[in-house]
Amino acid sequence: MLKLSTLKLRVSIVAVVVTGISAFLVTAHGGDWPTFRGAQRTAVAPDTGLLTSWPEGGPKLLWKSKGTGRGYSSLAIADGRIYTLGDRSSLTDGDNSEYLLCFSREDGSPIWKLKTGNPWDNGAPDWQGSRSTPTVDGDRVYVLTPHGDLVCTGAADGVEKWRKNLKSDFGGRKGDGWGYGESVTVDGDRLICTPGGEKSTMVALNKQTGDLIWSAVRPGDRGAGHASIVVSQVGGTRVYVQTTASGALGVRAEDGKPLWSYGIDQTTAVIPTAIVRGDLVFFSAGYGRGGALLRQVAGANGDVSVDEVYPINKKLANKHGGIVLIGDYLYGDTDDRGTPFCAELMTGNVVWQSRGSGKRSANIVAADGYLYIRYSDGTLALVKATPDGYRESGLLKIPGSDTQPSWSHSVIPDGRLYLREGDTLLCYDLQR
Repeated sequence: MLKLSTLKLRVSIVAVVVTGISAFLVTAHGGDWPTFRGAQRTAVAPDTGLLTSWPEGGPKLLWKSKGTGRGYSSLAIADGRIYTLGDRSSLTDGDNSEYLLCFSREDGSPIWKLKTGNPWDNGAPDWQGSRSTPTVDGDRVYVLTPHGDLVCTGAADGVEKWRKNLKSDFGGRKGDGWGYGESVTVDGDRLICTPGGEKSTMVALNKQTGDLIWSAVRPGDRGAGHASIVVSQVGGTRVYVQTTASGALGVRAEDGKPLWSYGIDQTTAVIPTAIVRGDLVFFSAGYGRGGALLRQVAGANGDVSVDEVYPINKKLANKHGGIVLIGDYLYGDTDDRGTPFCAELMTGNVVWQSRGSGKRSANIVAADGYLYIRYSDGTLALVKATPDGYRESGLLKIPGSDTQPSWSHSVIPDGRLYLREGDTLLCYDLQR
């Protein structure tokens, strides 16, 4: 049973520091991709003038390098450097520990590495390895390990500045058994993340010190999912939108007051990051759940409620590949079936659904009017983003994708395609 509630959640505010808050999630420069799904968390790059078709074998490979280790963390790229998280790296002389790793953007050569903790070995082999994509903000990098260690380091040298644990320091809990996978959000002088559960569903920390500013609680919250927070602006109120194992919620940025909650039935895991456009919030969950569209409505005294544009639509379920919004259409994989769909944002009506050249689940990023659909078997397809139908105009078989699922999300900054495939980094030229 779906539950829609507003203004009925409690908040524990430890301290409030009112500051000017940036319009961006993190400090980002043109051509950078500083956190999961890019600076605005849309997974849509601003690049133009890119190839509209690929030769046989895919676009030109500029370089490849080794050392990213085991895991599914994507890449954060900023100020000439690439950051990712992995264990069992070929750069660590047989040490199986998990490391935050830094590489040159120019040629992939390693620059530094920092041990973050033990590897994630829980569950079946495909579930093991690192998850969270680092977040780069100016001269600092923040990363969250599967065990819940939130680590802040210097971007230039990898020297650790501070460390917190979402479970022991904030009483957090996961809504599944797969470890933490969120990429934290930096907004002005604050770092926002999701310990999950009924003690600290979401927290704001001082990004310089890790000190707690506020803690927001949704009663009955089942625990953190894997989604990352998206910032929205509703009237004069800044709202942090997140999805946990209990569904979507909005929290006031200024003081951590929970504003609205939209519940979903319990499921195995909740992974996709929400999409925000203006006052609209689209979110999805996999394992047969579906996607719903909400409209945030400004109220008195900085409060915000939500109206349901349409309820959970099972045809819009997405397990972990993510959904992108281009124009008035949503594009994503149907759960994890490897059958991408196109649907109308405002109605949820599916315009097309098609099986491509790849197999199993697919994740999607977009640039210059095209979708880059990366299937679990390592097939990367270039597909025109159009409601007219699914049409491939390029295929790439990612090297090294024949052992583990190809689940790491692709990134496209500054006319280049960067891929992480296990222990290997690859960079391709997308410019015409």
